[in-house]
Amino acid sequence: MTLQVRPAMPDEYDEIGALCVRAYLPSGQRTNQPLYAKLRDCADRADQAVLLVALDAGRVVGSVTYCPVDSPYREIGEPGEGEFRMLAVDPDEQGRGVGKVLIRACVDRAREEGCHAVVVSSAPWMRAAHYRLEEAGFVRTPERDWVSPAGFELLTFRLELDPVQ
Repeated sequence: MTLQVRPAMPDEYDEIGALCVRAYLPSGQRTNQPLYAKLRDCADRADQAVLLVALDAGRVVGSVTYCPVDSPYREIGEPGEGEFRMLAVDPDEQGRGVGKVLIRACVDRAREEGCHAVVVSSAPWMRAAHYRLEEAGFVRTPERDWVSPAGFELLTFRLELDPVQ
């Protein structure tokens, strides 16, 4: 697999939204819940944040939303911290390194922005994502765990970045 990560293009938004819904189905929520509307609204994420897509031979296999400091999509990021959310990998492609490449792209963006750390929230059922985060050096920060306005428990993870030399 040769993966390319780049900002999503408008003609990919529907495909990315559908992929995100498939990836989040194990949450147990009905697909008419607000979470799924947000996952489908790729145009807003691309406008209000940075919507990245992972491609394998030109085919969309994953996406993530990187949330710059001024993005309304930020949830837990503090000054000097990069943040990403809505990491989604096509269920048929999971276990092939797509999540790892998307996480790395977000870490690289945070470094480019001069951030000293990167944070992310994740639902308890997202064990594969937790594994990938820990594999990338993120550590659990239970003191920052929180409950979303929709009532979902969210676990937090943080990666301390090496100072730029």
